[in-house]
Amino acid sequence: MIEISVSGLTKSFEQEKTIVDHVSFQIHSGERVGLLGSNGAGKTTVFRMLTGEVEPDEGEIAISEGRRLGLISQIPVYPEGFTVLDVLKTAFQRVDALAQELEALTQEMAQEASPALLARYDIVSDAFERAGGYETTVALNKVASGLQIPEGMRMQLFEDLSGGEKTRVNLARLILEDTDILLLDEPTNHLDLRATQWLEEYLHSFPGAVLAISHDRYFLDRVVSRVMELETGQLSFYSGNYSFYVVEKKRRLEEQWRRYEKEQAKISQLSATAERMHGWGIQSVKLQKSAFAIEKRVERMQKTERPKNQKTLKSRFEEQAFYGDEVLLTYGLSMGFGEKVLFQDLNLEVVGGERIAILGDNGTGKTTLLKTILGEYTPTAGKFRLGPTVKIGYLPQVVHFSHPERNLVDTMIYEENCSTQEARDRLGAFLFQGEDVFKPVSALSGGEQSRLRLCMLMDDKINLLILDEPTNHLDLPSREWIEEALEQYTGSLLFVSHDRYFVNRFATRIWYLEPETFSDFHGNYIDFQAAREREVQIEQAAKEKKRKSAPKKEKKKSVEKQIAAVEREIAVAEEASVALDHAMEEAACDYKKLEEIYQEREQAERLLEELYQKWEMLGEETEE
Repeated sequence: MIEISVSGLTKSFEQEKTIVDHVSFQIHSGERVGLLGSNGAGKTTVFRMLTGEVEPDEGEIAISEGRRLGLISQIPVYPEGFTVLDVLKTAFQRVDALAQELEALTQEMAQEASPALLARYDIVSDAFERAGGYETTVALNKVASGLQIPEGMRMQLFEDLSGGEKTRVNLARLILEDTDILLLDEPTNHLDLRATQWLEEYLHSFPGAVLAISHDRYFLDRVVSRVMELETGQLSFYSGNYSFYVVEKKRRLEEQWRRYEKEQAKISQLSATAERMHGWGIQSVKLQKSAFAIEKRVERMQKTERPKNQKTLKSRFEEQAFYGDEVLLTYGLSMGFGEKVLFQDLNLEVVGGERIAILGDNGTGKTTLLKTILGEYTPTAGKFRLGPTVKIGYLPQVVHFSHPERNLVDTMIYEENCSTQEARDRLGAFLFQGEDVFKPVSALSGGEQSRLRLCMLMDDKINLLILDEPTNHLDLPSREWIEEALEQYTGSLLFVSHDRYFVNRFATRIWYLEPETFSDFHGNYIDFQAAREREVQIEQAAKEKKRKSAPKKEKKKSVEKQIAAVEREIAVAEEASVALDHAMEEAACDYKKLEEIYQEREQAERLLEELYQKWEMLGEETEE
């Protein structure tokens, strides 16, 4: 079944080129599709047209009838005073409407139980049950727990949350709405590893269609089965996940180059032949006609467009010479704020050339550990020491410039003390070219500002590079450019990242922070995950063994307690049954009341029967 059908979609903005140019595609039920493209390619514009927020200039969009579409992109504005819990509960508006109708029908049936009312009640009751009306609290707790929205946070005002927290809450609301089609715009941007893995598992079991914009390569590999890439307004299609897309795109580019070069060689040969014929045929009309025929043939030839090679960084880190083995030593290092302890008693040694990833859930102290090592925070206990020849380069999560009003060239000249030509050359190596170098820094996107700061670090002769979420705001080409630069860097690397692809590519050691717990693992991300899974399996096996080896005496004691409880319930139920018998005798002349009491009496008898069965089963357990 086709969930989304798009035909000839075109969109331009004033004073800009066409960003979506006669695009057509279809999304089928159950499909997981990734929409890729560089920043500014028009991916979010496509989403906004699908939801009706933006009108296309041309083309048609058809959403399958009766299918509900949900978008996680822009955060809706909620009424003033809305708590996080209020926001989450807006997901159940349809269920709440059904509950209100059920209540109204119940009140009407108390007055007159007509066949029409009973029929409507059955329909609404069935719809309420199918919509999960009896399980809203369970569903809310499950989703909120998976996306790490604890009880305390649910009581906070939504407007007081950070941008990342708002995105997380909005994602939870969208999941709870139980929509048929999910449009996800960078869903993992503000999620830590645990929440990202939970989302991946959820999407595996989600029955509807998913269209996702994401720069998270691990996420794309685990979730999507088809890729659409938007470049220069056109879509290219790949029948596989991200890894398949990378290999297939390279193969297509190489094939395009082969066709282009073959065609160019043929064109060159024919053009040279035509030119010679023109020269030979000055006195020959026949040769001139042949030459013109060859030129027309060249004009009619179907020509392959010249492939555009992806731009790559043309720069590498200038590294400070490093002497000795020690880069960093910590002695009983501890840090916290007030009563909250983030980490304590860390005794660590970092040697030259190590590449360490700091992982953990949001709020466990990853950035705090970096800032403590940088000297921005004073530890609550212990100390640390850097090697005597260590020179640090630092790329923070949010980049700040002291003079954002300056253009890129002036920023390089003033902060790096270089000439205009050197500034232009270094900026060009980081793909800041042409008129772009005269933009003010404040006009750059977050990813472009990170790239500019990294460009400035390149020539600072460092041997310990500290990065805090270096790929967070970058599109896929920008991530690959930075990774290319880091591949050539041979110094020590210490970084915080939720980008599992990046972590696995560079980390040779992992520091994992949990509340009041610290793990030091030597190996890459895949090895680390495998080790943690083994730990979980061992822990579960130990719990199961302990459960099975529980003393029979304790089990018997527990069963005896249950029997005593059931006997008390039986006594209460028998008294209630006798009381209902008396009530039936007293209401013998009131048919309506007698009918109500009779229904209660039947229910009481069923309860007594269940309790007697339970009592017999427990009795058998004590005899085993």
